[in-house]
Amino acid sequence: MDIFQSIFLGILQGFGEFLPISSTAHLILAPYFFGWPDPGLSFDVALHLGTLVAVILFFWRDLADILKSGSNSILKTNYKPKTNNYEPNIFWLLLTASIPGFIFGFFLDDFAEREFRNPLLIAGMLSFVGLILFLVDKYTSHKKNMKSMTIKDAAIIGISHAVAIIPGVSRSGITISAGLARGFSREQAARFSFLLSVPIIMGAVVLKLPEMFASEISVQIVAGVLATALSGYLAIKYMLKFIQKVGYAPFFYYRVALAGIIVIYYFSKF
Repeated sequence: MDIFQSIFLGILQGFGEFLPISSTAHLILAPYFFGWPDPGLSFDVALHLGTLVAVILFFWRDLADILKSGSNSILKTNYKPKTNNYEPNIFWLLLTASIPGFIFGFFLDDFAEREFRNPLLIAGMLSFVGLILFLVDKYTSHKKNMKSMTIKDAAIIGISHAVAIIPGVSRSGITISAGLARGFSREQAARFSFLLSVPIIMGAVVLKLPEMFASEISVQIVAGVLATALSGYLAIKYMLKFIQKVGYAPFFYYRVALAGIIVIYYFSKF
């Protein structure tokens, strides 16, 4: 893998992780389309580290408040958050929502890596989840914010996240869809999805970090991490603005178009 490929894949990971288009699908499809070698597990872990850096840099004030609000309930402190954007128990709501993803990721990640990389499966998931996102965006009310989030809301969003182990589903796509279905605004559904990515990605990185350090930390890996962090930060920043004005329909059209390209390319090889 050369430096161009690592930067390109890093950009795909950064945008794909936070836009509802499936980063996993794009990282599988790019080598498939271009005939590139498999970059390997250590590179994949490194890119996830880049997305973690991006979301922490963007939401560091929110995350600090969330951690301190969690300490209020544990240590019985009287810390008052600097922002009033979240339900007081948001720390526990995020923890609740992250549990299904942890469980499915821990037990099924290796299985998914082996069995769910079929291009036609990816095309089907891109179309199906894209349609769900389109429908819940268009036909459900979007009035709730995270100040009114309940444990039931968090659990449903968390359970939906478990399905994201299948390439083409999209972690952000399925959790945003669940948030919209629960009545949250477009921006609030996306914001909770991005915040939820912190414990999920952190857990995945910690689980696979020894395998990354078992390999040499090359220039390509460093370039990929930096490209991921930068593109991920920009994706979060402009996604939150874009969806408030336009909605999620463009992502549905993109997913269906990509699915069509996959199907055409797949059968053209026979």
